[in-house]
Amino acid sequence: MGSNKPSRGFVFVGGGTGGHLYPAVAIIEQLREIDAGIKTHIVCSQRHIDSAILESEDQVFSTIPASSPSGGVRGVLRFVKNWGASVRGVRSVIKAMKKDCDEVVVVSMGGFVSAPSAMAARAEKCELVLVNLDAVPGKANRWIGKRAGRAFTAAKVRDGLDGFGGWVQTRPIVRGFEGRRDRKRAFDEFGLDSDQHTLLVTGGSQGARSVNRFMVEMARTHSDAFEGWQVLHQVGGGGDGEVVALGYREVGVSAVVVEYIEAMGAALETADLMVGRCGAGTVGECWAAGVPGVFLPYPYHKDEHQKHNAAVLVDAGAAVVCEDLIDAEKNVAVHAESLSALLREHDRLDAMKHALEGLGDADGARVIADALMHS
Repeated sequence: MGSNKPSRGFVFVGGGTGGHLYPAVAIIEQLREIDAGIKTHIVCSQRHIDSAILESEDQVFSTIPASSPSGGVRGVLRFVKNWGASVRGVRSVIKAMKKDCDEVVVVSMGGFVSAPSAMAARAEKCELVLVNLDAVPGKANRWIGKRAGRAFTAAKVRDGLDGFGGWVQTRPIVRGFEGRRDRKRAFDEFGLDSDQHTLLVTGGSQGARSVNRFMVEMARTHSDAFEGWQVLHQVGGGGDGEVVALGYREVGVSAVVVEYIEAMGAALETADLMVGRCGAGTVGECWAAGVPGVFLPYPYHKDEHQKHNAAVLVDAGAAVVCEDLIDAEKNVAVHAESLSALLREHDRLDAMKHALEGLGDADGARVIADALMHS
């Protein structure tokens, strides 16, 4: 709309978790704000979570057999075995889009699924754009970044941007926060009491067992700290739902326990505090929604990239990072006092919310979409 450039199509490549897919959807939505007729296609992994997310979002997508090289020798062999088919899969999508568009841009959303995009874009002579989401870029992003014509990062890279090819830093990429929702409607959506404070607990789209068990043990041993609070808890698909719901119920803590929250924007609208992982998407959503966080970074990442993702909120005084000790009793022994204090000290929560307001809008999706359309 209003552009003299040839018609463009965009092939987004990424997946494996919602953390790579939702930012792609957010950018696509902003592209369509600029040009409603824009053509887009998402190439994702064959994991069920990817298809479930993209079907619910009504996105055009296809899958490739890309797999993570992690897991020792078997993981590397599986990655190599699927490499050729994955590159061909991305190329076939590009070729099909070229029939309708004068120009096709390949947008890599990072991670192992997107690695084949670099080879496919080169073979099809398309521009390759990298969108990095984490403060510590993974091996795939570092490799793709060296081959991309342009690169954006939605997080401040821990070691600075030197050596990352002039990556352009934006604010977080989120969706569903284009204005404050009707709070009462959000409470009604989840069956929550609008007169109580709400604690949102989430381990991300796939859940986190150590977070689930920590909160159950926290409720069991410190139920008095939850006075005046209710819990909205996303447990993920690991089968923890009954255990978590029973744990809250046995100690009289009001809780709504669900496997998956599709409308995370509405969930955050109800929340006064969030406890959970700190993937880039979660950090960005807390930023956008103005919700303070108690973050327990994924404990098995050697590079601790989730911890570094949260640093921007911690430095602003809007979040706290606690080491996930995995064992529920150990987590309670070390972290219960600080979490209890936050649940009781409403003035401190208000100060953290005020700190979030000073960070500005989480407008990374709009900035990147504008750059993609008008470069």
